[in-house]
Amino acid sequence: MWKKSFLVFLFSLSVQKAALDCERVRKTNELPSPSLHSETDTVRRGQNVSLSCLQQNKSLEITYFLFRGDKRLQTQDGKGEPVTFNLTVSEAHDLGPYKCKVQVANCSKYSLPFNFTFADPVTAPVLNISVIQTKTDRYITLRCISFNGSLPINYIFFEKNITISPVISKDVRKPAEFNITKSNTAEVKEYRCKAKNRLPDHAKYSKPVTIPSTGKAMKDSAPRVCRNIPMEAGIYANVCENQADEKPVPGLEPKQCVSSAQDGAKYSQEIHYADPVFQQVAPRDQENSNNSKDGYVYSELVL
Repeated sequence: MWKKSFLVFLFSLSVQKAALDCERVRKTNELPSPSLHSETDTVRRGQNVSLSCLQQNKSLEITYFLFRGDKRLQTQDGKGEPVTFNLTVSEAHDLGPYKCKVQVANCSKYSLPFNFTFADPVTAPVLNISVIQTKTDRYITLRCISFNGSLPINYIFFEKNITISPVISKDVRKPAEFNITKSNTAEVKEYRCKAKNRLPDHAKYSKPVTIPSTGKAMKDSAPRVCRNIPMEAGIYANVCENQADEKPVPGLEPKQCVSSAQDGAKYSQEIHYADPVFQQVAPRDQENSNNSKDGYVYSELVL
């Protein structure tokens, strides 16, 4: 009986000692609250991430716990170095909040909560250029837009590899615009733009657009219309053709486009751009088309 009482007494002393030690730790701040962080708080669905829990006390043997809400996810022991927890963020509940708990004996402290945010990466932006040309100067408007990716999106314009604009942030799905003035010289100019949102390491660049000395932005080969009459391209971008089973969705913004301009070397020249969308249509004369030896496919140009 006395042995049992003695054991209870020893246990009570150890509890009191731990309580006293914990109180001392709190007063001396030997166990400050840990910090929980990740390299990024913006992620894609299914992305693998790492959360690091750092305790400033380098001398204590500490047990680290990672919580999401009230659920304990992982446990590690460490001393002197940050502890890293690896996980995958796939669903909405994986976004957080996360907390890190450090414990020494019965003393424990929690970090501030940490949350992730889902974002979609940007796609390669489309660069359109319009030019107003006089005898002495060219007034150039650059327009850049990425049709996919979580907003806001930051845009930057380049002449060759040199940055020529500040960061232009757009929180709506509209082109970023930048205006420049150039003297009329024989020098060829090449422009492109970059789109980037909150996702790190997911910046995308447009295809380069070249403006010859005439002031027209040109493709490598000029587009042709019926009867193979060559036409000069004024404003260059990508032309999107819908597949046979695709139909343009009403209300959505038009896809990438190509524009044209007339030559006006003797006068002030303004080059405009349009947003055509190509959709495949059936031949107008269905009966005659069945008897025709040559199979022609017609497309309707929607401006």
